[in-house]
Amino acid sequence: MIVHTNIASPVGPLLLAASDDGMHLIEFHAPRHPMRRNAHWQEGDNALLRMARRQLDEYFAGERRQFELPLAPQGTSFQCEVWQTLAAIPYGETISYAQLAQRVGKPSAVRAVGAANGRNPLPLVLPCHRVIGSDGSLTGFGGGLPTKQFLLQMEGALPADNDLFATGP
Repeated sequence: MIVHTNIASPVGPLLLAASDDGMHLIEFHAPRHPMRRNAHWQEGDNALLRMARRQLDEYFAGERRQFELPLAPQGTSFQCEVWQTLAAIPYGETISYAQLAQRVGKPSAVRAVGAANGRNPLPLVLPCHRVIGSDGSLTGFGGGLPTKQFLLQMEGALPADNDLFATGP
């Protein structure tokens, strides 16, 4: 059984989903790749969702730099390897897709690594927003580029006066 709930955040509503195995999903309001729900999904609350909500609140308040949650993302072994590698990108730092591919041990698979990054079911906790173009550009993000900019500015990885977009997240 996967229990899910919606929470408010500075980047808009987030859908959180978890089971006894761990967190399965943090989904932005209008995801590019929504996770399929089935009969095993039930709206509700549990201790893990409350813990995730508290840690996300602390993150957005600038009080948390790392998450301490049991995770249970569903994907191919390659996707899971990429997602696990994301967890090692420090708060306030960015790397390029090419650097991520090198860290995964597949330096020639930049596109495949980018595709796996784009399917990350646990953004924020597995910080895919910290992966940028090799030229420093903010490229694709499931929560939208204004949200990516907001997160990187909040973490200090992008100057606060660097206004790439006219509107906020």
